[in-house]
Amino acid sequence: MAYITLNRKKLEKNFKYLDRIFKKNNIKWSVVTKLLCGNKLYIGELLKLNVFQAADSRISNLRTIKSLKPEIETIYIKPPAKHAVSNVVRYADISLNTSITVIKMLSKEALKQNKIHKIIIMIEMGELREGIMRDDLIDFYSSVFELPNIEVAGIGTNLACLYGVLPNNDKLIQLSLYKQLIDATFNKKIPLVSGGASVTIPLIFNRTLPKGINHFRVGETLFLGTDVYHDTTFEKMHNDVFRLFAEIIELIEKPVVPMGEMGTNVQGEAAEIKEEDYGKTTKRALIDIGLLDIEENQIFPLDGDISIVGASSDMIVIDLGDNEKKYKVGDFLEFRMTYMGTVRIMNSKYIEKRLAENN
Repeated sequence: MAYITLNRKKLEKNFKYLDRIFKKNNIKWSVVTKLLCGNKLYIGELLKLNVFQAADSRISNLRTIKSLKPEIETIYIKPPAKHAVSNVVRYADISLNTSITVIKMLSKEALKQNKIHKIIIMIEMGELREGIMRDDLIDFYSSVFELPNIEVAGIGTNLACLYGVLPNNDKLIQLSLYKQLIDATFNKKIPLVSGGASVTIPLIFNRTLPKGINHFRVGETLFLGTDVYHDTTFEKMHNDVFRLFAEIIELIEKPVVPMGEMGTNVQGEAAEIKEEDYGKTTKRALIDIGLLDIEENQIFPLDGDISIVGASSDMIVIDLGDNEKKYKVGDFLEFRMTYMGTVRIMNSKYIEKRLAENN
């Protein structure tokens, strides 16, 4: 059976590294836990660290977090759906919002639950995902400040997730200025300017992050050590907190070129045959994961001498070449994964979740 491992020592080192950076720059940060897909084992390991806030886009995951550590502050990091308002107030201390209709519903529900619900209002800064238009900013905040049991905790934006619009100095200065405008217009003091994410971290290192940005929402860099801005790994971070292990369930020498009348595969793709491959054979292995678990372009064998040929719904085909490592049926191959690959694997109920043996 295929399984994924989490190395808690490496996760702790990544966490402490980021925590030092943020504290040094007077930045609060929230750990985005959605990659863990609500897995209690892994969330439990994360919460053993000194996590200030936990953020997720799934209410069920926030419920799990609260069940394990009721005192932790939680953030719901997408605009709440109307039908979910009750549970958002119940399990999220803060939510990201863009709809005055929904915020009014949150206010009523917070009154009902006898709670103060905090909100961060998201501003559209060019990525065209969630966010109110900047021309509507003053009227929007004016309506929100009148609502009972709602506390405006901050202003925020999302960048780099949909179209890849990068969070440069200019855009983040604009966000900081909008915060100042709200403070001055309404004689308020909004505490958080949530303009940071994994992709924004390099701006701290090159000293181009505006001082007004004081809140980050970070997932990928914590778990994978990724420098998202430059598509590399930070030198002092681990990119192998997670590893995927898949078992070889068949290993046979077979022709390189398929035989018979050709159509398309399960993904609707037609195979491209190279003339020089006719007559050649290779050792081929099948492993016990497939497209139901992960896309084949989201995993990479740690053994650089082998390669992925293709995938079907439940199996991935590996080219072992001459099989110099003498792999056999029952052996496990080890893979690293992209962020989205890790999410897919974590979300698959068919993949066992373990702690790494060298924890």
